[in-house]
Amino acid sequence: MSQRSQLLKGILEGCILAIIQQEPAYGYELSMKLQKFGLTEVSEGSIYPILLRLQKEKLIIGEMRKSESGPNRKYYHLTDKGEEALQSFIEHWISIKHPVENILERVKRR
Repeated sequence: MSQRSQLLKGILEGCILAIIQQEPAYGYELSMKLQKFGLTEVSEGSIYPILLRLQKEKLIIGEMRKSESGPNRKYYHLTDKGEEALQSFIEHWISIKHPVENILERVKRR
């Protein structure tokens, strides 16, 4: 597993919660949105286990909806507990983002 993949694995759950918060989405759509934001190595295969875990933890709820093209799709939306988890993720991300950036800025200057 690449170093980028290992780093991404730790933050992917928070990114998925953030995207779902904006509007309900289904698995393939989440994959496309993540790629649009530049997370190109994220596949559907890595998203579905996360969605299952988030559902099991009651952070999201899946709802089957008719699709205009093809079979029904399972759209996910956040629960109140999911909103809390997203806010917690954001707080933790901010608390480590700036110190890491500060450390890396010093390395770049050398």
